[in-house]
Amino acid sequence: MITAGSVPQLRRGVRLSFDHVRETHVLLFPEGVLVPNATAAAVLELCDGARRVSDITAVLERRFTGVREQDVLDVLTRLGERRVVAWT
Repeated sequence: MITAGSVPQLRRGVRLSFDHVRETHVLLFPEGVLVPNATAAAVLELCDGARRVSDITAVLERRFTGVREQDVLDVLTRLGERRVVAWT
């Protein structure tokens, strides 16, 4: 179960990149490509294998208004289901 104390990181072989032609982030992984929305991209940028979910939420709260920890957990749960995020 993913909690506020869980530490997410991109799985091996997964890379978040910015596509300058489409002007959007893309998530590249061996099975394909995902185009995350702005919220998911902001979360993914902070998944470094060192920050806990609560730390990621705190950073996002300083950048944006109305960030809730449950929303961050929901995004990370969906990304985990897609097998692009792992937990340390």
